[in-house]
Amino acid sequence: MTNPRSFPRRQAVTRRFTLGAPRDIRVSGDGARIAFLRSSGPEDPVNGLWVIDVGAGGEHLVVDPTTLGADDSNLPAEERSRRERARESGGGIVAYDTTSDLSVAAFAIGGQVARVDLGTGRIDMLPTAPGAFGPRLSPDGASVAYVADDSLRVVDSAGDRLVIGEDGDTVSWGAAEFIAGEEMGRTSGFWWAPESDRILVERVDVAPIDQWWIAAPVDPAAEPTPIRYPAAGTANADVALAIVALDGARVDVAWHGGSSWSDREWEYLADASWSADGLILTVQTRDQKTLAVLDVDPETGITAERHRISDEHWVELVPGMPRLHDGRLITVEDRGAARRLCIDGEALTGDELQVRRVIDANDERILIAGSFDSTTIDLIGVSWDGSAERLTTINGIHSAVVGGRTEVRSHRSIDDDDRPPEIRVGTEVVATIADHSESPDLELNVSLHRLGSRALASALLLPKDHDGSALPVLLDPYGGPHAQRVQQAASLFHASQWFADQGYAVLVTDGRGTPGRGPEFEREVRGDLAAPVLDDQIEALHAAAELNPALDLSRVAIRGWSFGGYLAALAVLRRPDVFHAAIAGAPVTDWRLYDTHYTERYLGHPATEPANYEVSDLCTEPAHMREKPMRPLLLIHGLADDNVVAAHTLQLSRALLEAGKPHTVLPLSGVTHMTPQEEVAENLLLLQLSFLSDALAPGVGGMLAGENSPTP
Repeated sequence: MTNPRSFPRRQAVTRRFTLGAPRDIRVSGDGARIAFLRSSGPEDPVNGLWVIDVGAGGEHLVVDPTTLGADDSNLPAEERSRRERARESGGGIVAYDTTSDLSVAAFAIGGQVARVDLGTGRIDMLPTAPGAFGPRLSPDGASVAYVADDSLRVVDSAGDRLVIGEDGDTVSWGAAEFIAGEEMGRTSGFWWAPESDRILVERVDVAPIDQWWIAAPVDPAAEPTPIRYPAAGTANADVALAIVALDGARVDVAWHGGSSWSDREWEYLADASWSADGLILTVQTRDQKTLAVLDVDPETGITAERHRISDEHWVELVPGMPRLHDGRLITVEDRGAARRLCIDGEALTGDELQVRRVIDANDERILIAGSFDSTTIDLIGVSWDGSAERLTTINGIHSAVVGGRTEVRSHRSIDDDDRPPEIRVGTEVVATIADHSESPDLELNVSLHRLGSRALASALLLPKDHDGSALPVLLDPYGGPHAQRVQQAASLFHASQWFADQGYAVLVTDGRGTPGRGPEFEREVRGDLAAPVLDDQIEALHAAAELNPALDLSRVAIRGWSFGGYLAALAVLRRPDVFHAAIAGAPVTDWRLYDTHYTERYLGHPATEPANYEVSDLCTEPAHMREKPMRPLLLIHGLADDNVVAAHTLQLSRALLEAGKPHTVLPLSGVTHMTPQEEVAENLLLLQLSFLSDALAPGVGGMLAGENSPTP
């Protein structure tokens, strides 16, 4: 039965149709038990903790947060920040930790830590300090470490106690710094020893970082919120490490290299891992051209370099690596045409496969996710001698979680995004995990293409009952590093299809810089984040028009968010001969105002490579436009955004005004980078549609009088 509510409303209340789907799946080391989070239905944001005993079957709700008085309105500020870094839009239990056998779990809710026996279902609300977040169980399950009031604490049968902390407004222990959470995918700042007697703890001092302020203009009486933002070319947080025993003994870890702050070799702590195979750190230089794996002696804190990876552009951080198995080091390294799986520095995979993630390693093989084609992700088992077996045969996006002989495998495709996760024991599918999310009830009319001289992966969406008549064109890209829009998964095209059904030909293209096609393709944006990505969008547009004459090149618009917003604004400012309107949401307009780790990876340090910033800067574009026409441009920005701060949009708006270029600014009060509020998410789509309808109306948003037809 078709849902009578509008797509924008349904997408908003279902958080892009994700509520009710199982998530954060874990499998016990012996494969006997599965744990996961899931809310009760497609409009319920409150996640509960569920368990499946593989042998007995059946799903059991172990923790219902509503019975615990869950209240996300009083979350600690640090937890709100962690959720923003993780783009977390759910509520209730949004993260949890378990022992390897899944006998016990721990989670934070409302600033308090809970411990639950996953066998009996008994829940204990632990006597923890106020504002607790980020709990992690000791491997033996007897203790829970957590962060509160910028300190690391432990609670066990003896009660709650401070492990390490110190006075000072700028220092914290146990919490990941901004760069780790936003750019490295690391959300924790401490790691238990396998013997459960010591903890490796991160100390973060943000004093070197410049202080910025996030104001709330709708409430003049409210104090601005201070943030420490490490902008490109400025200082990062000072990160130190110590191994702290539960009895208070402390050993500092010397991981930076060099004899002083000024000559230290390593700037970034990308990750740490402490297992029976040893304690290792993953570290990077400031320019990210070198990554190293360091062994740590837990008794002395002395580090020794085990492995080094270098690249003239940058070394990519790949999820799941590095890791140790039986003394062997598993890494993923860019060599030649491919991102390869390596063991102790020796490549196991060849040119045809791009490794995306290391999922699991056992005595027989390493399980990886990889791409033979950038639009798909397969599961591949690679034996230690290098022989490989492709485990998935259906095109789409595959992922897996493994424990023992049990595997939970998920699959998405263009034709079937409703398939629930499968539970496999060996090669046999024994059950599925129920998915209560809502289907968008959209009939996709999408075709995938390789367009232009670079064979750019592109998706063209048309109205579901298109009669072949001319259509205005809407480009809907992200277009930048670390993200893909063109993959064989229907969920990636819901909003694009809705725009298409309003009477547009929607084109989505992954140009240079996007992942999945190998190191060389990704690195073509090094030094210039503007020209290559924009040129690829234009080339794909004209190639698509050659394939389908219904695309009306006299009415072309582009929309995007974050990097996509940057690309949209760039398009309409630099090439108004091609683009006739643009919607730029939360755009980065001045790369000097974006963070160190992301920006310097692609543009270098602004003090040594200033030209790269100049050619990528949006705020200088208006002054260069001269007699170029100013197309309709809608700038949208959340005023509470602490990732791409509102100053980006305001500075571009000022430059446009000074150049006499009309434009529209839509400020979103109280909204962050991920716009989670239902009313905001719903009305943003409707307002964008209204803007496009006005901007591309015949005689308004199309060609201006006296213009020639657009050419490539």
